[in-house]
Amino acid sequence: MQAGAYIDSVSESSTLAYDVFAKKCPSRQVFEHVTGKWGALVLGTLGTGPQRFGEIRAQVEGISDRMLTQTLRTLCDDGLAVRATASPAHPDYQLTDAGQVVAVAVRTLIAAVEAAMERGAGG
Repeated sequence: MQAGAYIDSVSESSTLAYDVFAKKCPSRQVFEHVTGKWGALVLGTLGTGPQRFGEIRAQVEGISDRMLTQTLRTLCDDGLAVRATASPAHPDYQLTDAGQVVAVAVRTLIAAVEAAMERGAGG
């Protein structure tokens, strides 16, 4: 699926079961997890493929072990990531199908922000 294809399909659909703009909709909590300080960066990192904890920590500069653990646990609880334990001592984290869809949108947003910086955003 191309990055914009999901967004186009969502905007064209008038029968979505969830509405992130509705105060009590459960999708709002997941949206907040995804768009929080670390959620988007971890999703963007996992969008490149399965990774171990230390690999994620190395890519997401500034995140503490505690915060990374909490973020990964939240993404797993939200159904966006899974902890794969092929080797119990060295589990990998990877995105679910739903997580892949969200990660594509996150990586598109990251690219847009970086492009805007090249054009003078961020003042």
